[in-house]
Amino acid sequence: MSPSPSATDLAHLIDHTLLTPEATHDDVTKLVADAKEYGTWSVCVSPSMLPLDLNMGDVHLAVVCGFPSGKHTSAVKAAEAREAIAAGAEEVDMVINLGLIKEGRWEDVTADIAAVKQAVPDPKILKVIIESAVLTDDEIVRACQAAEKAGADFVKTSTGFHPRGGASVEAVKVMADTVGGRLGVKASGGIRDYQTACAMVEAGATRLGVSSTAKILAGAPTE
Repeated sequence: MSPSPSATDLAHLIDHTLLTPEATHDDVTKLVADAKEYGTWSVCVSPSMLPLDLNMGDVHLAVVCGFPSGKHTSAVKAAEAREAIAAGAEEVDMVINLGLIKEGRWEDVTADIAAVKQAVPDPKILKVIIESAVLTDDEIVRACQAAEKAGADFVKTSTGFHPRGGASVEAVKVMADTVGGRLGVKASGGIRDYQTACAMVEAGATRLGVSSTAKILAGAPTE
């Protein structure tokens, strides 16, 4: 992709996202309508919003899992993911267990992800949110390695809900270098303008999780 992608090209990388606790079904209806208008890859919503009795057009459906803390048991995460897939989700964005990472329990980190992947069989997509803002570079590398070992399809920077912040160019570069194109890299959290979105893509992001889609795309050069 060029350093200054068109609005159309950039939209194809976007998960148009609504995860606020107070979001209503009417809000999700508007989200889907806007996603169809913008041409985004998907919408990303909370699992309680499913099933969506809406004409999705070409827009894919992603949901979060174990969100936003990641502190749920593996069995609960897997059940949540399984229910979401049964209700029509095509992609699941799960939150890793950060406590296990900080304790150095890497086999348990991998097992947690693998349990959810069993509930998200191919060709469904599993993304693993590693909350990169609270990890060291070494922990980012090892979290990405665990995700790959567990069979995940993407690694993702952030929930967007952690007080330490969201995506950074530096974290995206480390993640992209670690997975080497074998997994996708999703940048999310704090991406609110065209320049920031482009910087994430330049760093190696292959998907963007954003709620400020209209503002971001408005900054693209005129096609």
